[in-house]
Amino acid sequence: MPIITRPARRTDAPGMCDLLNAIIREGGTTAHREPFSGDKMISLYVEAPLGIACAVAAEGESILGFQSLEWCDPNWTGDHALPADWTVIATYVAQAAHGRGIGRLLFGETIKAAKAAGVKTIDATIRHENTGGLAYYSRMGFVDYRQYDEACAKRFDLT
Repeated sequence: MPIITRPARRTDAPGMCDLLNAIIREGGTTAHREPFSGDKMISLYVEAPLGIACAVAAEGESILGFQSLEWCDPNWTGDHALPADWTVIATYVAQAAHGRGIGRLLFGETIKAAKAAGVKTIDATIRHENTGGLAYYSRMGFVDYRQYDEACAKRFDLT
């Protein structure tokens, strides 16, 4: 069965939750610590208030991965604030689907949406122990620009 990429839908939330909650249970590769409900998945990813795009990679009815892109929050007052004209990317791929090109397929969709929205810079902040995530973003063309105690910040410039 072919792998397709498409915009995430509300009805994808259960499959997206299953995927992300498995990653959270395993630990070490996401900053998320608490399991996601369908409503939380919809509000933070599928229909994020500052969202530009959220794409899924699916094989039949199975969600193999998803990737979101959203504008940085201009009202963020916490640590490591980014310019309001930057965006933030998040990528999640099911463990069983690693090595199948899911991330590359999703990034192709995200780049199209980013260009259509006039995005100039994408930030990916990845935990140091997430060696697969660090390697993935480097393969996609992201470069390190900041180091934190627990994470590395990488950027991708579209200009």
